[in-house]
Amino acid sequence: MLERVVERARGARRVERVVVATTESPADDRVEALCLDRGIPVFRGSESDVLDRYLGAARRFEADPIVRLTADCPLLDPAVIDAVVARFGAGGVDYVANINPPTYPDGLDTEVFSASALARAAQAATLKSEREHVTLYIRNHPDVFRIANVESSRDLSSLRWTVDEPEDLEFARAVYERLGEGPFGMDDVLRLLSAEPRLVAGNARFERDEGLKRSLREDEAVR
Repeated sequence: MLERVVERARGARRVERVVVATTESPADDRVEALCLDRGIPVFRGSESDVLDRYLGAARRFEADPIVRLTADCPLLDPAVIDAVVARFGAGGVDYVANINPPTYPDGLDTEVFSASALARAAQAATLKSEREHVTLYIRNHPDVFRIANVESSRDLSSLRWTVDEPEDLEFARAVYERLGEGPFGMDDVLRLLSAEPRLVAGNARFERDEGLKRSLREDEAVR
């Protein structure tokens, strides 16, 4: 799945380089080994302080701006990534995403932000949720950061294409079995679901952003 995410990210015309930012946990030695074997740049940092891990990766690879994608999204669409990057490139913003509010399927989330915004967030964020969810401090402070959102022409936010549960993995595998290894995109998946609506039934009951909501419920201040 990680390889598929990297392939799709590399398919975006406006992305210069893809870096995997994984953890220092021994469990992720396999991730580093995969990246080294496939020639994928990799950075290892904190498991719990993901914001600091992102900052370290950005500085190591001198990335500015930074495109944030999550590795549990094997159906990412390069065209959607390019649309969000293009909005950032149009200027006048520190942070652009397609999730505030979401109108794309869950699993096509894309965020773009400046290195200076990331550094400011890493210095100022004190809540545990803001250290775990990289851009939450930025999104929580529209008074500090210039924020914009990219919206789909229709609201598709109820569709779940991310992989958090076994049922999600079954759905992603079914899509790849039917559409193959080629560079299919969001519209191809939508046509497939129109032809086979039963495919969405398996994981439709899961709530979007459940991990973030759990983090907010368990929030606490950290040094």
